Amino acid sequence: MNLESPTVTVNKSPENVFNFLSDVKNFEKLMPENISKFEVLDNDKFLFALKGMPEIILKKKELVAPNKIVLGAAGGKIDFSLTGIISELESEKSDVQLIFDGEFNAMMAMMIKGPISKFIETLANNIPTSI
Repeated sequence: MNLESPTVTVNKSPENVFNFLSDVKNFEKLMPENISKFEVLDNDKFLFALKGMPEIILKKKELVAPNKIVLGAAGGKIDFSLTGIISELESEKSDVQLIFDGEFNAMMAMMIKGPISKFIETLANNIPTSI
């Protein structure tokens, strides 16, 4: 399953956006209002839970400064990645898009597609106001 957030424009350079997203504690600022738990586990890993959903641990898997950040599931029952793609528009303006990619059976994919689409859209939409 591959889901993409809308592309958002940020009035910051790709380096600023990359540095913000590289610091896992900043993801707390991007989370939706229905977050029930957020905890930084170490420099490259954090745990979060949304109301009514299981806890998820995300870990930095790949960093390609200043254009790409890949977070992946660390443990748990589902394997997926969340990739941030950062593109320079001007020296102090960037586009950011989040891409969710995971392997799920058809039943699971049907159940989680809506909530995950809304989740990555919220994360993306919160980037411009959080940096």
